[in-house]
Amino acid sequence: MKIFFKQPTLYLALLVTGCISTRDVRNAQPPPVPNLLPPTRSTTDVNYVTRVVQQAGPAVVRIDSTRTVEASPVQDPLLERFFGRQLPPPERVQRGIGSGFITSADGLILTNAHVVAEADNVTVVLKDGRRLQGNVVGTDSVTDVAVVKIKATGLPIVKIGNSDNLLAGQWAIAIGNPLGLDNTVTQGVISATQRSIADLGVPTERVDFIQTDAAINPGNSGGPLLNAESEVIGMNTAMIRGAQGLGFAIPINTAQRIAAQLIAKGRVDHPYIGIQMAQLSPELRAKINQSKLGLKINQDTGVIVLGVVRNSPAARAGLRPGDIIESINGVAIKDTQQVQQQLEAVKIGDRLQIAINRNGKRQAIVVRPEALPAKEAG
Repeated sequence: MKIFFKQPTLYLALLVTGCISTRDVRNAQPPPVPNLLPPTRSTTDVNYVTRVVQQAGPAVVRIDSTRTVEASPVQDPLLERFFGRQLPPPERVQRGIGSGFITSADGLILTNAHVVAEADNVTVVLKDGRRLQGNVVGTDSVTDVAVVKIKATGLPIVKIGNSDNLLAGQWAIAIGNPLGLDNTVTQGVISATQRSIADLGVPTERVDFIQTDAAINPGNSGGPLLNAESEVIGMNTAMIRGAQGLGFAIPINTAQRIAAQLIAKGRVDHPYIGIQMAQLSPELRAKINQSKLGLKINQDTGVIVLGVVRNSPAARAGLRPGDIIESINGVAIKDTQQVQQQLEAVKIGDRLQIAINRNGKRQAIVVRPEALPAKEAG
């Protein structure tokens, strides 16, 4: 368990050609702008949160999972007298509760990988009370996305939004089953977008989270984060223990991309080059220069390679500890988040052109990413 619970753009391009008269200019209407306020309503109308819940709520499900784990051995002298120390380790059943949302009328459900990973049994509870057996189509621990399938037809589904054009301050509504309290609704705003995983101390997950102050609690994992138009914009996944108003969601565009691969082949192949890297700072530079690594770094900013995995794509391409990454495929690199973004943007086997600074000299290195090994993904 890390720092959060586990068991947790689009650009509107207007191209105008030709010319218009002065009268046309006076009469022309300005282009529409995104509505960042809740929809207007009369005093007798239900509020916008209620409408969101009415439209999306029926497609939000509860997911119960069980898994068998080995418990700590019990020291029992009487049993040891008859069976010696060759007693089989005791087992116990671990139960978990999470959330999910239906994306197809024939029973495809998106949720978090940590909700159903290694589960012996998955039960999906619909809003109408039906309990159906869930089959795990696939899980991806790197992004914490999973797909579950139930045998049913004519199910209510959510509307999928676009997480690429979110703005801080827009409304956010979370629906889920926190602490087993079914169909709980919380409301807030989007506090930030593209929140780096480095900010949360989750180095293995390649996700730039949506941050929200809508209450996210254990059991909300896998449930939808919605906008004022009842569209899913994220999948609730994390919280920081002991903090208030700090919830995190996987952008729905990321979740959809991963889910499509899980449905197609049951797994996700993430590009991997095999380096350990860090964001340079005056403090890190001083530590490196004073260490026994034999490196002398002459700058305080950028991304430095601290280690290279043996026989990895990076090792075969010639990357070394101490190399400072300046650009990838022509995109200037300023932080580790950009490195991950550029890596996720290419396919396995594609050419990754990396410009580095090595001991004050610039070099170009071509790396061909491979599939992320399972041991690195776990």
